[in-house]
Amino acid sequence: MDETVAVYDAGGNVVGAAPRSRVYADGLWHASAGVLVRSSDGRRLYVHRRSDTKTVFAGMHDCLAGGVVDPGESPLQAATRELAEELGITGLNPVPLASAAWDGEWAGSPMRCHLFAYRVTYDGPIRHQASEIADGWWWTDDELADRLAAPDWPFVPDTRVLIPNLLHR
Repeated sequence: MDETVAVYDAGGNVVGAAPRSRVYADGLWHASAGVLVRSSDGRRLYVHRRSDTKTVFAGMHDCLAGGVVDPGESPLQAATRELAEELGITGLNPVPLASAAWDGEWAGSPMRCHLFAYRVTYDGPIRHQASEIADGWWWTDDELADRLAAPDWPFVPDTRVLIPNLLHR
């Protein structure tokens, strides 16, 4: 099924909705929301590897659980929904961290996305949605930064844009 997602303009305003396949094929501006999960001591963050069946950035690593914003949904609502779907974490109120626009390429096509990042503090169990997340673990900010320094390490490019606002360095 081709999911419908909210379509934005370059300024970050919702202007309509379109099937995800059209958004990706035509490089339409859309939005995604993701949540950085930190341990209560603030020293670790949750990093995961996306499943190999994901449409976008399959098999790559990320430190935000997230996805596209649906029509009629705010970025905060999307972040809360995605946190529950991908990691099984519920009952928390994500706090805004950063936002940015990402205008790059994916599979040879333009990809234009407004990114909204949030954070939560959590030490409980994590339950991966197998269709979304292949594996996950806790790392310090320095461990993630060391991996990101290797240009061949597959990390999602849109989250990479937000890294300076996400890591405690």
